[in-house]
Amino acid sequence: MKIQVKVKPNSRTEKVSQEGNSLIVKVKEPPKEGKANQAVIKLLAEHFSVSQSQIRILSGFRSRNKIAEVVER
Repeated sequence: MKIQVKVKPNSRTEKVSQEGNSLIVKVKEPPKEGKANQAVIKLLAEHFSVSQSQIRILSGFRSRNKIAEVVER
């Protein structure tokens, strides 16, 4: 399942919310050295109740707008 994700780094809280047909993911980490991407993977895994290894970022590694995939096993 592919998901459009909009990331808001350096937030005060960590939260996943729905806006239209995309998810807004707020993370505390800064967008440096992949820290925000790792936090996004962690939050999405918790949100969908899957392991972190089942979440992949397909595009937008250096962008706030990303496409993530939840891999069903």
